[in-house]
Amino acid sequence: MPGARLTHEDRGRIAAWLADGLGYAEIGRRLGRPTSTISREVARNGAPGAYRPDQAQRAAGHRARRRGPRPTEAAADGQPTEAVRGFVDEFATLLAAAGLPRMTARVFVCLLTTDAGGLTAAELVRRLRVSPASVSKSIGYLEAMELVTRRMDAGGRRQRYLIDDDVWMRAWRADTGAHGEIAVAAQRGIEIFGAGSTAGARLDRMGHFFGRLSRQMSDSTLAEPAVDDALTVLAALVHAGRPLAPGALADALGWTRDRVAAALDAIRLHPAIADPLVLRAIEPETYTVAIRPDRLGGAQRQALEAIAR
Repeated sequence: MPGARLTHEDRGRIAAWLADGLGYAEIGRRLGRPTSTISREVARNGAPGAYRPDQAQRAAGHRARRRGPRPTEAAADGQPTEAVRGFVDEFATLLAAAGLPRMTARVFVCLLTTDAGGLTAAELVRRLRVSPASVSKSIGYLEAMELVTRRMDAGGRRQRYLIDDDVWMRAWRADTGAHGEIAVAAQRGIEIFGAGSTAGARLDRMGHFFGRLSRQMSDSTLAEPAVDDALTVLAALVHAGRPLAPGALADALGWTRDRVAAALDAIRLHPAIADPLVLRAIEPETYTVAIRPDRLGGAQRQALEAIAR
């Protein structure tokens, strides 16, 4: 069963399927196991052409006897158990396949599976058995993505790195905003290359795809007053017919500048609010609105432009 140790029968099947030329992914699918479990099993016991199920089974039994009872997280010396290290490597492999650098993925999963106090850089080095430079680079990458935060330990001498409870919401919002920005950038590309060009057609399809993702991922829990303020700001920009700075919007609407700034932030974080419009920054602190690029295809825009002429 998934999650349990491989049996002798499983290993026999792996050997037979390797001999048939099947890849690790297909073998994992047939056994109901992650691809990383199969690749690690084969790498640990030779190579695809030299994998022997009987030998692999004896080696697994030896490892199990040597480890003895397994605590859930760390052994007496503070080091993670074999089971924890295996999980970190397996989960990191999945994250790496999704685009996260391999070493960064290992650091992230290590922090994800530790207690609420987080870990210092030195502790990460010991647990992962890597260089301080590798940990430092990975932490910088994760901080840039806002997936990791740092705090001083109780003695105030060392920094501890941890994953807080808001990380997934931040990641969700970052992805939502990024997808909306890609849709807008695709529209600019269409204007440069031309809607009838090969590049324009590709960018048009790309803009539609990422525009749909942005709408689907927008946070539907945004408070109603924030949505109302955002719509009012959009209406003001449409009515003005020209770019406006937040100060001018605040004066025209009779609001504080903070309220206008909050409304603009809501539109940027939740671009679906503006549908079928999109907020654009013309220059620092000056905003306008345009038609959302993924709402009209290239051929539709050309036909409408012809009518307008």
